[in-house]
Amino acid sequence: VELVEFGGVLVQPGGSLRLSCAASGYPFSRYVLGWFRQAPVQEREFVAGIPWSVDAGTYADSVQGRFTISRDNAKNMVVLQMNILRPEDTAVYYCAAAASSAYGLGNAKRYDYWGQGTQVTVSS
Repeated sequence: VELVEFGGVLVQPGGSLRLSCAASGYPFSRYVLGWFRQAPVQEREFVAGIPWSVDAGTYADSVQGRFTISRDNAKNMVVLQMNILRPEDTAVYYCAAAASSAYGLGNAKRYDYWGQGTQVTVSS
């Protein structure tokens, strides 16, 4: 499975941004999908995840109510809509796909495939 993220840019605090991730390879609908992020000198952290066929996502506390994850299995796409952005949201954002059920949705160890990342910078 190959994952490619796009949409990362510089945005002002309070603004919105939409990240997309395009997947190719194994049947997309069989994968759990997630978004993670990594800021400089920090560990990679879970942002949001969405199971195979459930519409509702799971979110980190820091983004709950501001971010929304969605998937389009027909288009092999997963989207992260980010609203009310804050400077602390600045990071490289990664799309990930998991085929197994080992580990929880928010655990990076669960994910088998990763994109190359896209930079999101929130600054005035």
